[in-house]
Amino acid sequence: MNSKPVSARVLDAAIAWQLCLDSGTGSAEERAEFARWHAADEEHARAWIQLHMLDQRFSAAAGPARQALLQSRADMRQRVRRVGSGLASLVLVAGLLSWVSAYQSLGYWLADQRTGTGEQRSLRLSDGTLISLNTHSAVDIRFDEKERLIVLHEGEISIETGHKDDRPFIVATEDGRLRALGTRFLVRMEAQGTRLSVLQSAVAARPQDSGDEQILHEGQQVLMNHDRLGTIAGLPLGVDAWTRGMLVVDNVRLSELVDELGRYRSGYLGVAPEVANLRITGSFPLNNTDLALTSLLPTLPVQIEQHTPWWVSVVAKHDKP
Repeated sequence: MNSKPVSARVLDAAIAWQLCLDSGTGSAEERAEFARWHAADEEHARAWIQLHMLDQRFSAAAGPARQALLQSRADMRQRVRRVGSGLASLVLVAGLLSWVSAYQSLGYWLADQRTGTGEQRSLRLSDGTLISLNTHSAVDIRFDEKERLIVLHEGEISIETGHKDDRPFIVATEDGRLRALGTRFLVRMEAQGTRLSVLQSAVAARPQDSGDEQILHEGQQVLMNHDRLGTIAGLPLGVDAWTRGMLVVDNVRLSELVDELGRYRSGYLGVAPEVANLRITGSFPLNNTDLALTSLLPTLPVQIEQHTPWWVSVVAKHDKP
């Protein structure tokens, strides 16, 4: 049971708590808050056990492993290559790989380009294509004489293809392949599959385990699984607003807004059940999620509880006596 995967959000929270407690500067209030977090959900306890088991099993490699996760892809690979033979080296490599696997896929850490939590970046490729990576995203760029291939490992990207190249332009995920037809589009990996949003022109979508290819046109969106395409729908309002540093929502549940903002900050961001179903419409800055949360206060009966920089909750507003 302890080896069952936990969600990325819970892992982020567990990592934040470990950094806080390991620093030796945590207050009594923070330690009490950690105890409440640990007891609040079985998944929280499981994530903490997994981190603790890694520390115990690879104590000799824990420091180098954690530091390696903060390095660039090239530096990380150089560190691994410099490890020599022998039992101590094998322990170090095993500890590093196990630590990486516990936090994110190797595809993320070894990707050609990646962004951290809350980071966004745009790149101009050799064919003139403009690609933008959203928060916590990772891609490999594989151009050869036959095709221009982008492999999306995690997160979300915006693509505006270059038009002076006859090679097919493909975005591949674990769910299938998306072939651009002179276009601008978004690709986002979600728990349920890969979401394609076509902003301009058209994209041909082919699931991994299906021979059927379907063309989506401007203004359409679909969720692709490895064996099928879901129902085609219209684009929601502001679907590409993140490329301009904003989150735009129209009459969504507060819990959905909080979940989305949580992708742009480290640690835990939660919402109390009694206010989760409140509806909200508006635009929110992604480069300052604290400000985005504060902007909820004039329009909703909520307040923000911040116990530590890594633990924030949106709860019902308490009436003053």
